[in-house]
Formats: sequence, structure tokens, C-alpha cells
Amino acid sequence: MLKTAVAIRHLAFEDLGCFEPVLERAGYKVHYYDAGVDDLWTLDPLTTGLIIVLGGPIGAYEDDKYPFLADELTLIEQRLAAGRPIFGICLGAQLMARAMGARVYPGPAKEIGFAPLTLTDAGAASCLGVFGDGPVLHWHGDRFDLPDGAVGLASTPLCPVQAFSRGPNVLAAQFHPEAGGEGFERWLIGHTVELAAAGVDVPALRAANAELGPMLGSRAAACLQTWLRGLNA
Repeated sequence: MLKTAVAIRHLAFEDLGCFEPVLERAGYKVHYYDAGVDDLWTLDPLTTGLIIVLGGPIGAYEDDKYPFLADELTLIEQRLAAGRPIFGICLGAQLMARAMGARVYPGPAKEIGFAPLTLTDAGAASCLGVFGDGPVLHWHGDRFDLPDGAVGLASTPLCPVQAFSRGPNVLAAQFHPEAGGEGFERWLIGHTVELAAAGVDVPALRAANAELGPMLGSRAAACLQTWLRGLNA
């Protein structure tokens, strides 16, 4: 039976990345909704098999600048209330945290580059355990508090809540498990202003992706496969 996975995308090049072929192999038909362009009201928050909310450079709290966030938050709130499978990445995780009543706010500095996570015991036992204490891709400036009822899964020194879950169907990651590997050059081009402002060494970041991308791609696949198997759909 064909299943549907919808990715809510905020930038054309911040797509499902390594996750897309995993979803296709698992029998999902993948669709994209571009936030701020496509009408989210046409996306049913209850009957859609899986929703993944992707990253982007705006703040989850910037409703005054980006009015579409109100519709997106409503959809996420409805999805969460129904207990249907949802996975948020970076901005997506921040929107999920906000929808669950947690505070989202600017961090003390940008966290951009490949660096390790510190997994909690729950994180090590979760699908994120495949990342161990090795490097993952970080690319954010905001952070959020742990929502009530959620379980913290990972942290970094700059970001005490890097991931959380609530039961088997709700997962949020501040870092980017889906990124790296092929297509990474688009990130370097598209985020050039942010990278320059943060003083990030672009050639070094490119070289790190070339070295780590294949390993992270296989870990991303294992992460998503494990989460999909555990869904209570």
C-alpha cells in the first residue's frame, strides 16, 4: 500500500536530502509543500501518513515578518494533538517546540559546522543513537527549551536541547541529520551571507562535508529507518 510523506520546505535547497530515498524505499510517495508559497490549508494534518517539517533561516517566532507561520503552527498543533507521526528538523523542530508551548529564542552564537552531540540515555536508546558521539551537521542560531511532556535526547554546549521526542510518533532535531553529502554546495551558496557574518571558513566546511558526508549519509538512513519502524501509525 502506497503511503504519503509530506515535507514542508522553507528553502528550495533545504530538502529531505539523505532522507528522501529512505522514505521511497519504505513505500512512501514524497510530496513537498513550500511554506509561504503553497497553501498549507490544503494539507490535511490528520490523514497524511507522515509530515516532516524542514529547516530554514527564519525565526519560529517571526510571525510579524512571515505571516504564513501562523498557518504552519496551526497545522503542527493539530498534528501533535492527534498524535500522528511528525519529524521536525532545525526550524521544524523549533516550530514543534513552540507549538508545544516551549520558548524559542536566539542562542548566544551561531552553531554552524560539524561537531558531536552529547546523547542522553534516552537519546542513545533512540533512533538518534546511530550518531553516537560523532560529528553531525549543525546550522542554526536559535534554540528552544524542552517542551513539557517531551524527553530530551541530545545536547551541545551551545544548545542544551538538540533533540526531543514525545512517544514514538513525535521527533524533533535541532541539528541536520538529513543534510550533507550531495547537494551541500547549494547550502554554501545559498547561505553565503550568514556564513560570512558568522566568520565560517567555507573551504574548511566543504572539506569536512566531503570527508564526513558518506558516513553521515549511512547513519541518517539508519536513523530514519529505525524511527519509521517504531511508528505507531
